[in-house]
Amino acid sequence: MRILVINGPNLNMLGIREPDIYGRKTYADLEALIENYCKEKNVAVELFQSNHEGAIVEKIQQAYGKFDGIVINPAAYTHTSVAILDALKAVGIRTVEVHISDVSAREDFRRISYVRLYAEKTITGLGFDGYLRAIDHLL
Repeated sequence: MRILVINGPNLNMLGIREPDIYGRKTYADLEALIENYCKEKNVAVELFQSNHEGAIVEKIQQAYGKFDGIVINPAAYTHTSVAILDALKAVGIRTVEVHISDVSAREDFRRISYVRLYAEKTITGLGFDGYLRAIDHLL
């Protein structure tokens, strides 16, 4: 199995950005956790992070025919990006949406998720472990 993990804006700032919400572990810690877990599960994984909506859309489009599953934390684009939703629908790859925090317990606008309209599962509030649960779901 080949999985693409996509992280949206500001996730590269983990450990710095709002540590009371996102914790003190860094993006490098998250990458290492995912890579080690996938190695244990004999899963090929590629990680991608961008602060740019268009780059995320292009990465999803490039995944067509190359990946069996997508784990995506669209971050702020969760609540605004029809373009990411449309890209996911276009490629038809099984997708799990992940959020480190419990977005439903935060501001009202965070309860809206365009990606959720396509994703077969949404995992929130489990910290970095949410990514591992998403990978398990795809397996």
